[in-house]
Amino acid sequence: MRLLLHRPFRKLSFLSSSTSGLLMASKQLLKSAPFPNPLTPSAHRHPFHSRSLVFSPISSKPVLKIRPLCLRTNGYSSLSPAHVAEPVEVEAPKENGMSSMQMRILKEKLENLGIDGETISVPGQYNHLICPMCKGGDSEEKSLSMDISENWDRAIWCCFRGKCGWTGSTRAFVGNRLPPETSKLKKKREITEEILGLEPLCEEIVDYFSERMISRGTLMRNAVMQKSTGDQIAIAFPYRRDGKLVSCKYRDIDKKFWQEKDTEKIFYGLDDIKGTNDIIIVEGEIDKLSMEEAGFCNCVSVPDGAPPKVSSKELPPEEKDTKYQYLWNCKEYLKKASRIVLATDGDGPGQALAEELARRLGRERCWRVKWPKKNDKENFKDANEVLMYLGSDVLKGVIEDAELFPIRGLFNFANYFDELDAYYHRTLGYEYGVVPGELTIVTGVPNSGKSEWIDALLCNLSASVGWKFVLCSMENKVREHARKLLEKHIKKPFFDKRYGGSAERMSVEEFEQGKKWLNDTFYLIRCEDDSLPNISWVLDLAQAAVLRHGVRGLVIDPYNELDHQRPPNQTETEYVSQMLTKIKRFAQHHCCHVWFVAHPRQLHQWTGGPPNLYDISGSAHFINKCDNGIVIHRNRDPEAGEMDQVQVCVRKVRNKVAGTIGDAFLSYDRATGQFMDVENTQKST
Repeated sequence: MRLLLHRPFRKLSFLSSSTSGLLMASKQLLKSAPFPNPLTPSAHRHPFHSRSLVFSPISSKPVLKIRPLCLRTNGYSSLSPAHVAEPVEVEAPKENGMSSMQMRILKEKLENLGIDGETISVPGQYNHLICPMCKGGDSEEKSLSMDISENWDRAIWCCFRGKCGWTGSTRAFVGNRLPPETSKLKKKREITEEILGLEPLCEEIVDYFSERMISRGTLMRNAVMQKSTGDQIAIAFPYRRDGKLVSCKYRDIDKKFWQEKDTEKIFYGLDDIKGTNDIIIVEGEIDKLSMEEAGFCNCVSVPDGAPPKVSSKELPPEEKDTKYQYLWNCKEYLKKASRIVLATDGDGPGQALAEELARRLGRERCWRVKWPKKNDKENFKDANEVLMYLGSDVLKGVIEDAELFPIRGLFNFANYFDELDAYYHRTLGYEYGVVPGELTIVTGVPNSGKSEWIDALLCNLSASVGWKFVLCSMENKVREHARKLLEKHIKKPFFDKRYGGSAERMSVEEFEQGKKWLNDTFYLIRCEDDSLPNISWVLDLAQAAVLRHGVRGLVIDPYNELDHQRPPNQTETEYVSQMLTKIKRFAQHHCCHVWFVAHPRQLHQWTGGPPNLYDISGSAHFINKCDNGIVIHRNRDPEAGEMDQVQVCVRKVRNKVAGTIGDAFLSYDRATGQFMDVENTQKST
């Protein structure tokens, strides 16, 4: 055979002299006809596993001479030794008279429920068994306690696993129909190729797979067969466990699927992952065959389709997880795997399936593939598409380059490179000394100008880097706060009398322009009733402002205007610590700087100097947990200097990029509410 690659993104095809044509859409595929084929399988064994076996002097089981192809791993894995139970002699009950008949009937009923009757010892005592509902959990504990009456007339049981709790009872002579509460498990059918009427593949179907780049050898090894019904032929994918046929799935030319009823749900290709540390899971049988063409035999396919979306409900217990029961039926094959590559389809349902599988298998050992681009707008959908259009080498590379499945709360630095780039290039306002995602505590004695200084800082940030802000300022009336902000922005007083002195009042045009600036720059958090807002309420609204309006700063002014109710067993120190942790998480998660104003406690021996951060009422956590700590202090002593002089005391700076500890002296312009350096004020005079 030779492999030909046609035009870009045209299918790759196998060509042979025996193939008369590509019959992808041929209606003749639906007609039954005898086709000579030397690949006639046996009825009770896997017909296409032809690899030779060798026997190890250590192991009592035959092992494969050819090592399975495995994926690259990023870590180590180990296999725990098997635990072999010691044989236990059980005294068989005497089979005589009515008790013998009742014993036989009762055991049959228990076996119909999935309980192994042969493991039950003498009646009249409790038996500890494996529960058929929960399988004993991960530890496979014998959690099912069962009591059999002395005469084998009745059985009562209860599973003591907290996640199961299955209970029930039955009697030998209550009729053949099981009671509703004990009919949860149906006995699985035993099937063979002869019972299902499976046949070797005809050449038309072999050619169909050939067009999809699946070779005859891969079909042989996976025992793909066909089933004829009247004049129609369907492809048969046998599902096997330890070589024994346990189910079968069919596909016709119109891509309609159906499965055998009352058979066990397992992975397709289950025997190929027995004892392997690396596993690939795909969404369809043909994708599993495609993986083998790329060199990966350690691949299985889910038996059912993908869900439309990820479930919002909590993960159900194993016994109630009916949609994904095949996972639990195959857990012995999966629990030793250290690397599971989820190569589901690239569409929405396929990604939802990957998420649901990862929830159950454990995200920490899952990887996911990224299918190559088909064009500018879409990617290839699945493994077989990649194989058909790009070839086996590309498909192999896709699997080898699988990336770690994301885990909520666990990241690497690559997830933050965009933010790091912005930090380096100073495109997020870092150059002004205000770092997004930090918490600044501002304190000072009453009437020192804390709120005025923060408003001035916000106006400067708006002018320099275009930040937007959300304000939770409970001490300010809205109109008064708007006046202060407009005066700082326009640099003119709101009124021409009173405090304005001889300064020119802002014009009507400036006032109207200022109103637009206010509306575009600031958003307000206001409590519309008499109740006090709590910190969670404030942060929820601030989050809405971040997501809806793109604000970069939050002001909470002041701390004592919030509702601080706490549980009776929680101290104020514990409450403050918890509150500040919430604020810091909000700031970091939303890349939003938070200014939090907190008043100092009552200073009994105050000498007129600035307080320190440890004087804040409530807890020392205000200084311990903040990123920046600032004290705003206004001179009240005429002999110590100018009365309008404001001292900005920087008492804590966690990030050296933001600045250093020290003091700055500013002059406050009462008419416009602006702050200026004292040196600049002296030069202007």
